[in-house]
Amino acid sequence: MDKQPMSNADNNEPLRLPRTSESETLKQIRHTTSHVMAMAVQKLFPKAQVTIGPWTESGFYYDFDNPESFTEKDLKAIKKEMDKIIKKKFPVIREEVTREEAERRIKELGEPYKLEILEGLQEPITLYHLGEAWWDLCAGPHLESTAELNPKAIALEMVAGAYWRGDENKAQLQRIYGTAWETPEQLVEYKRRKAEALKRDHRKLGKELGLFIFSDPVGPGLPLWTPKGTILRSTLEDYLKQEQIARGYLPVVTPHIARVDLFKVSGHWQNYKEDMFPMMAENEEEAAIERGFVLKPMNCPFHIQIYKSELRSYRDLPLRLAEFGTVYRYEQSGELGGLTRVRGFTVDDSHLFVTPEQLDDEFLKVVDLILSVFKALQLKNFKARLSFRDPESDKYIGSDEAWDKAENAIRRAVQHLGMDYFEATGEAAFYGPKLDFIFQDILDREWQLGTVQVDYILPERFELEYVAEDGSRQRPIMIHRAPFGSLERLIGILIEEYAGDFPLWLAPIQTRLLCVSDEFMGYAEEVVAKLKGAGIRAEVDRSGERLGKLIRNAEKSKIPVMAVVGGKEVENNSLSVRTRAEGDLGSIAVEEVLERLKTANTSRTNF
Repeated sequence: MDKQPMSNADNNEPLRLPRTSESETLKQIRHTTSHVMAMAVQKLFPKAQVTIGPWTESGFYYDFDNPESFTEKDLKAIKKEMDKIIKKKFPVIREEVTREEAERRIKELGEPYKLEILEGLQEPITLYHLGEAWWDLCAGPHLESTAELNPKAIALEMVAGAYWRGDENKAQLQRIYGTAWETPEQLVEYKRRKAEALKRDHRKLGKELGLFIFSDPVGPGLPLWTPKGTILRSTLEDYLKQEQIARGYLPVVTPHIARVDLFKVSGHWQNYKEDMFPMMAENEEEAAIERGFVLKPMNCPFHIQIYKSELRSYRDLPLRLAEFGTVYRYEQSGELGGLTRVRGFTVDDSHLFVTPEQLDDEFLKVVDLILSVFKALQLKNFKARLSFRDPESDKYIGSDEAWDKAENAIRRAVQHLGMDYFEATGEAAFYGPKLDFIFQDILDREWQLGTVQVDYILPERFELEYVAEDGSRQRPIMIHRAPFGSLERLIGILIEEYAGDFPLWLAPIQTRLLCVSDEFMGYAEEVVAKLKGAGIRAEVDRSGERLGKLIRNAEKSKIPVMAVVGGKEVENNSLSVRTRAEGDLGSIAVEEVLERLKTANTSRTNF
């Protein structure tokens, strides 16, 4: 008998779930499914008006203007109606029409949102029909028939609020999210990952572990860090500060606000204004002439001012200025998401001022620093994205020559290092191209972490100079870099990657002593004092619970090292050690426990 190929269930390997951008088939499936969903909604809710319905990397959504709120019960009814539509095997028909004809048909339907969408479309204008029953403006791509969809590979997930055109001043719509796959097995795997993501949700674990909170009186998108969360932040900061000092970086501190004129020179006010908090002016007259202060969205203009504070020589370069600087972005409330999308966040920012001859070497050193950070954090699954400008876009500042130089410098670096990379047109900052590190987490989600930018533009706009070896005045090149990126986003990602189970060197509480009874509390306090004196974050559980409950509580709090204290331990000046990584290790002398903890901290390994 021939052997059957093993399924993923047989070899315990999870299915690979491609992203929509990686699969033309998925694009067609998800575009078509979104139309089927919109048709089902309008059949069940005749007053619902459709707006936009694009694919996402894991599914699709459609925004609706409907008088009544959609409920979970409604989603079930919509899915049932979708199944009926799919079974009718409607052909998906593409029709190209004139703008005038499209406008006439839209007006017949009484769909004002479609009219507004039509205004922004370029020729050709295309409609996609599901048989003769329903149509919408769309550029595609689509399947040839609804018969190609598998109802068992489709699910509707949730309803959320969304503003028309993303503008808080416009109509509030209802967004129905869905997902669609080629096979039911892919849908099952997708749901499994979603369930696992809920368990790892950093908002849930952050609250359970007591790391941070959000407060309505403070405002959305503004996290408050508890003592444990602050220890976690500080540990990350201290680690990178030590790495930077060893590599020749100089620490600086800059204020949280500045005159708006500073950001006019940098170009942020003109090109980034919508993402900045409103200007603070002393009176209406000052506001009218745009004279006032703004919360900083970036640290670079401040570091530039430090560079400009004195005339630099080529002997002073490279100059590496580093700061954990808090910046503020006016994110829309609907886009906020725990720590991964906030309004105030801290960037491990540094700006290097270099000569042209130093550029390549300094860029490689920055990449080396970022890779060492990833190694310390145990982040292994990442790729390099070369984020370049779109030559057709007008959002970028500076000359073509400057952009070409900067992009070539980044390309040379990754090729020299032999890194796996891809180029992404249109992802550059408005003042320069970037090398972004895209991390893929344990659930196959992608996050941008470290970034490096080469910048010829801001040195030109701020008229930066240095005295060259021949006595002439030359323009330095800037390198912007942030190995962590946003500390808030990094911590959110780490919580989910580790499922809250931090490696020992990062854990807010590294060791907890558990007393069999209160009579041993004095000994435990002495040991904790000794551990703290050696730089170990240790504590005694003073709750008075039974030992089994003390152990369970320590496990729930994800304490890396637990040490039981009883009569035998006091007599032998030892601890009965249990770790989350290795389990029960038996009785170990206090001095050995201390040395092993110190070694594990220094080497960033387990106990």
